[in-house]
Amino acid sequence: METIKKIHFIGIGGIGMSGLARLFLAEGKEVSGSDREASEITRALQDEGITFFNTQVAENLTEDLDLVVYTAAMPSDHEELLRAEKLGIKTMSYFEALGMVANEYHLIAVAGTHGKTTTTAMLIDIFESAGFDPSAIVGSLRAKTKSNYRAGKSKYFIVEACEYKRDFLSLTPDVLVITNIEHDHVDYYKTLDEVQKAFKELVGQVREGGTVIANLGESNVSEVLEGATPLIVDYAKFFKPLRKLKVPGVHNQMNAAAAVATASNEGIAVEDAECALAGFAGTWRRFEYKGEVHGAKVYDDYGHHPTAITATVAGARELYPEKKIFLIYQPHLDSRTEGLFNEFADALQGVDELILYPAYVARADSTSHDTTKKLAELISAKHPHTKYMVDFDTITEYVQKVASDEYVILVMGAGDITNLATKLVS
Repeated sequence: METIKKIHFIGIGGIGMSGLARLFLAEGKEVSGSDREASEITRALQDEGITFFNTQVAENLTEDLDLVVYTAAMPSDHEELLRAEKLGIKTMSYFEALGMVANEYHLIAVAGTHGKTTTTAMLIDIFESAGFDPSAIVGSLRAKTKSNYRAGKSKYFIVEACEYKRDFLSLTPDVLVITNIEHDHVDYYKTLDEVQKAFKELVGQVREGGTVIANLGESNVSEVLEGATPLIVDYAKFFKPLRKLKVPGVHNQMNAAAAVATASNEGIAVEDAECALAGFAGTWRRFEYKGEVHGAKVYDDYGHHPTAITATVAGARELYPEKKIFLIYQPHLDSRTEGLFNEFADALQGVDELILYPAYVARADSTSHDTTKKLAELISAKHPHTKYMVDFDTITEYVQKVASDEYVILVMGAGDITNLATKLVS
């Protein structure tokens, strides 16, 4: 870190990348970054003093750079990466750079297929309230601060650890939280067994004397922990179905249990942790209330896996038991939709009104959108209130016609569907 004075981020608009960029800026580094287009996040970074390029061209990189950090979604032949190689500038992936910084601390890493972001944000609130003053990077914007980075001055660093491409193996945590394990990122992991092997390897990287916080009642997790040497804490023992939370759903009660178990492991009283959680206001795009359209409350949610869809819909029904659920869903990657096709079909049938929008294209994924259309056709055969629409204007026009106070509208997906949520209530 001492040798790095000037750093450039390729894909700085990403939620993790922007958090790490803020960390380097807080450390007094000169920070720049590029992305395909400007966004709410990149505009905030500019306001904070980071130089932003809304085109990704070789000329963005100058010879005086000490480090270039790139997102995992970046292809190896990207123009800026090739420029860095030509200039002899050191490059690191996001998680390599995060590990370089975070591994120097007492590191608490939150991994799992679902609930990583909420659990991480809950932990930040708890540790903050307890006076532990942690540094932290979370994969969303905390409602409390509107930021994904917290600059602390203690030994604690709390991070969200993603399993995609085994990226989390750049981390050597003192405490590893595993919320759950399912088959996901099907463009990289072909089977659940491959996912479990990656998690098992991460468990093996927990430092001597460290701890794993996990739900031993989940077979996918308990299998990973067989023969593990760290102390194992079963967070299911900290589960309280009626714990006071502002965020709805059993899934969030499980996230809270994981957070309380972790805090207890670090010496924070359960009562103090629960007090902090009672005021937890959530994060950006996790069942985030956006406003109303013709009396229908509109929520924006990042869920893009069948289990996440099911959990979020259940949470909405818990909060609004008398309302009909109107879901507008955009798949994230055709490959995920194809690999979990039947699971998506089952999850999406659990609503009263459904609109499917073409998949968000990222990485080197297919751009045909045929999979989403086929999914809509399959569901509509059993669920007559299913529609496939390909542009925001058409969806908005339809919603304006049918929306009323008998509905709750969920706009869901990890892609640009979030812009529709804003459009609907504007």
